[in-house]
Amino acid sequence: MKVPNGPNGPYRLLARALTAGVLVSASACSLHGLRPADAPSIVPPDTSTTPSLTDAQASAALITQGELGGRWSATQGGATWRDGLLKTRTDAPDCQRLLDGLYAEDLLGEPTGARAVVGLDESGNAAQLRYQVAAYAAPSEVDAKLAWLRTLPSKCGQFTSTDVRGGRLNVTVVPAVLPGVGDAREGLRLTMSGASAADAGDGSGAAPMLTLDFAAVRVGDRAVSLTNGGLGGAAQDSTLQAVQVGTQRLQDVLAGRPPTTAPATPTATPVEPTTMPVNPTTMPVTPLTGRPTEPLTESPADTDNTTADTADTADTADTADTADTAQEG
Repeated sequence: MKVPNGPNGPYRLLARALTAGVLVSASACSLHGLRPADAPSIVPPDTSTTPSLTDAQASAALITQGELGGRWSATQGGATWRDGLLKTRTDAPDCQRLLDGLYAEDLLGEPTGARAVVGLDESGNAAQLRYQVAAYAAPSEVDAKLAWLRTLPSKCGQFTSTDVRGGRLNVTVVPAVLPGVGDAREGLRLTMSGASAADAGDGSGAAPMLTLDFAAVRVGDRAVSLTNGGLGGAAQDSTLQAVQVGTQRLQDVLAGRPPTTAPATPTATPVEPTTMPVNPTTMPVTPLTGRPTEPLTESPADTDNTTADTADTADTADTADTADTAQEG
């Protein structure tokens, strides 16, 4: 039998089969070895155009003077003690950073997004409150600043600084307790004393004593921060109220809810009794029987009357005895 050896012969078919196998193998290898540059690129959504806080949201998240009480009003400008007391120098780097940050109002760093600020003055003790809502680069950036602030009561618990006139100031830094709001928070209270009387700025002639609260609360990559205080002291209830109300307001704004308006009273205010308490000095308690209460002791006048009655009774008895004696005689 003659085996065909032409174009359709077995060798030609074998060659075609081998060629097809090589092409399939090469194609499979090329698919498995596909380089990333050759693959279709998947572009993640651009989130840089969607800010975490808009200017309108920042403004809407600010607290109002009515939420802190009737003694607060719009600020009339920066107090003179800011330059005289906060622009001072010290040799301790962390303490100097604290003073510089309080003066520049940037203890949390420079915001990278929207921000809004409101200033309020208190008529009672001439304190000033500066409240800010701002967006930052990342939550970790704010947390790093809060962690540093947490170390200051131990690093700068007591130190001295020098003002522009060469006067020495005694500075104390202690932690401040804040409401458990937001994702992270930190508070400090700073007091400064011992400066020259000329720094007081109030004509009293006495060396000033500055008390200043600082508080910051992080909500995501946003944060609220405030300073509250002055030469007349810092009302802690105002600081706590601003933190409580302000954080809730920011969360409401970010969630698209109407801002919550809280009453202008501190959260720790005791609840008033629902009934009028009885004052024993002005409202004597009447017995349940309705009879008037008899005195437990006799007054001096009652004692005299009783003595007189006893004497009268004795005299009457003596007169009767005398009459009986006369009749017997």
